[in-house]
Amino acid sequence: MRVTSTPFESSAHPRRWWILLILCLSLLVLVVDNTVLNLAIPSLMRDLGATPADIQWVIDAYILAFAGLLLTAGSLSDRFGRRKMLLIGLVLFGAASMLATLAETPWQLILCRGLMGVGGSLLMPSTLSLLFTVFPPEEQRKAMAGWSMVAMVGVIAGPTVGGVLLNHFWWGSIFLLNVPIAVVAIIGTLTLIPESRGPARNLDPLGAVLTVVGMASVVWAIIEIPTKGFGSAEVLGGLALGAAALTAFALWEKRSAHPMVPLELFKDRRFSGTSFSIVLLSFTAGGLMLALTQYLQFVLGYSPLKAGLALIPYAVAATVFNVLGATLGKKLADRTLIAIGLAVIAGAFAILSQVSETTGYGLLIAGLMVMGIGAGLAGPAAYTLLMQAVPAEHRGVGSAMNDTVQQTGGALSVAVLGSVLAAAYSANLPAAVPEAARDSIAATLALGSEFAAAARESFTEAMTIAMTVGLVGALAGALVALLVLPGRDATVDTAADVSGEVSA
Repeated sequence: MRVTSTPFESSAHPRRWWILLILCLSLLVLVVDNTVLNLAIPSLMRDLGATPADIQWVIDAYILAFAGLLLTAGSLSDRFGRRKMLLIGLVLFGAASMLATLAETPWQLILCRGLMGVGGSLLMPSTLSLLFTVFPPEEQRKAMAGWSMVAMVGVIAGPTVGGVLLNHFWWGSIFLLNVPIAVVAIIGTLTLIPESRGPARNLDPLGAVLTVVGMASVVWAIIEIPTKGFGSAEVLGGLALGAAALTAFALWEKRSAHPMVPLELFKDRRFSGTSFSIVLLSFTAGGLMLALTQYLQFVLGYSPLKAGLALIPYAVAATVFNVLGATLGKKLADRTLIAIGLAVIAGAFAILSQVSETTGYGLLIAGLMVMGIGAGLAGPAAYTLLMQAVPAEHRGVGSAMNDTVQQTGGALSVAVLGSVLAAAYSANLPAAVPEAARDSIAATLALGSEFAAAARESFTEAMTIAMTVGLVGALAGALVALLVLPGRDATVDTAADVSGEVSA
């Protein structure tokens, strides 16, 4: 049966809440993987002999593949079917997770993470585009809040279950978490989710090549900043190549009869302003867990399981305020919620900047709970506003653009906050610490008790600087939201074009 909805007509699918559950499971497999990976950083350093540079590449190989392919994957889902791309992505992600458990060197794990990024780029755009296809406009905000809450469930489930595995098994067992979730999501997709696609369009191979080269080059250059330096030939060359490819892509898309990305979207303040706000929102959060997992385990001496359980209050706060944010979204402008949420996140970074080796868990979790409140207020409003600005026929690529700006912010965060953390840590250590042991707290602690106190003090001092950078980023995001985004009167919530083609 084919159903074609018309503008302003409800697109409610009778199985939409079951479909939302499967879409949330598909998102969960990505969230769990990334939260568990942060928790496993100390284990990877010890068991695989991974250096801080290796760890950064384990994280960033995924981001590089994911961000580089997102726009192309989103366009393919609009062209060939969002359900089909979701299935392919889940299969590839699950298979790459199995391979990761067999890695014996850091570079083997990095390669598997790259394959997981390819799978993630195929499945992620389909989750949001299918959500906005099967839910009518009046229910999209509520569905979006549920979708966002899954990220918080992943923050709880990933580290908790992952901590149990890390306490009893080898580090590779954490990737086995992805497999059963992916299998259930595949079964649910095959049995419940209808196929959905945009109007038939010709492929845009040149546009696809240009966007992959452009995004991959920019993200690669950002990743290299901590080790090579901003003024290095590699970083400047990567940024130049990325800028040239993306400029050529924009020029090509303007003249193409079948553009992969509708550039007119950026004329809509809802889309362009929200995109910039999401970059800054992702920037504030991206490098946070990189620092906190090391603080909990190396400074406070927590086991992986205890470190995972320690994050539960943060996830609970974010979950509760996701629901509240969806409710307030019916009364307050999205601009207001986004600005308030980012301002609250800035306050959380101010609290976290006061954490030291002597303050312990109490101050840390207070800051994280405040951050959960801010994320719960800002996140659903930002993602809903952005997706409602995207025409139905471009929902796949629109969702991919949303994911792209998030990953760009995340890559910037890991690069900037990670390099700030590493440089400040090394600079704060006593001169007596050997050069080979200055690049990470794990390496310094391996020297024995002689330098343990200095290592913990240096790390928390470095973390203070990184949290201050996050504070500035959050305040900048709040300012962007206030100055760029339209107010409630200019924001269309329920009169969006919900046309699209669904086959069930």
